[in-house]
Amino acid sequence: MSEEIMYADLKFQDSSKTENGKSGIKAPAAPPRSWQCRVVALAVFCLLLLAGLGILGSMFYGTSNMQMGKLNKLQSFKEELQRNLSLQLIENMNSSVKIRNLSITLQKMATKLCHQLYKKYPEHKCKPCRKRWLWHEDSCYLLSQQREDWQTSEQECQNLNASLLKIKNKSVLDFIKSQTTDFWLGLSPRKNQGSFEMLKEKISSSDWFINNTNGFSGEMYCGYRYSEYVYYTLCTERKKFICEKLANRVKIENTLINEEPDGFT
Repeated sequence: MSEEIMYADLKFQDSSKTENGKSGIKAPAAPPRSWQCRVVALAVFCLLLLAGLGILGSMFYGTSNMQMGKLNKLQSFKEELQRNLSLQLIENMNSSVKIRNLSITLQKMATKLCHQLYKKYPEHKCKPCRKRWLWHEDSCYLLSQQREDWQTSEQECQNLNASLLKIKNKSVLDFIKSQTTDFWLGLSPRKNQGSFEMLKEKISSSDWFINNTNGFSGEMYCGYRYSEYVYYTLCTERKKFICEKLANRVKIENTLINEEPDGFT
């Protein structure tokens, strides 16, 4: 009996040694507590970081929407200003057209009124021509008091910023018939005398002088008016002449003057 107990005890001890000999590897030691704290802190930090990013994203989204709203309002305000400006420009253009039309109408009325005053008072202050010049339609005419050759006559007119008379329409022809009958015309000089021509047939002629006297000489022939006809004679002969130039605009305020000009009776 004692032998069996000893044998069992020995066997138990051997089996314990054998089990310990089979494992041979120690169990890992438990991690220190400080590392566990660090892991937890890192996890909390990551959560806080994610929460912060979420908050920042929400703030950015809200700010973006706010800024977009302001941009849209500014864009709408800009478009409204452009529309108002366009309407204002159109209105100004319409007003300018109305003002221009009114100005043209007033100018025509003033010109007609001045014509009536001119018939009664040839030197009225509204007259758009200088003293001693005759006024017809939109031109002024000056009848010379002396006789000159054709070239001198043309030069005299140029000195007055005018030119020798050119009869290019029936209205001027009818007007000039009441004036002196024998005077130089602004026709281009030519080498041959030729025959006389009806003055009314010269209205649409291309012979009217255009300020080009290249090759001019005293042996050339120049045209002059006599009665209803145009004759050509040597340009060196001396005749009266008529200068013409564009009239100034009638000044509206001058048509409203009640005083009679000097020399009126």
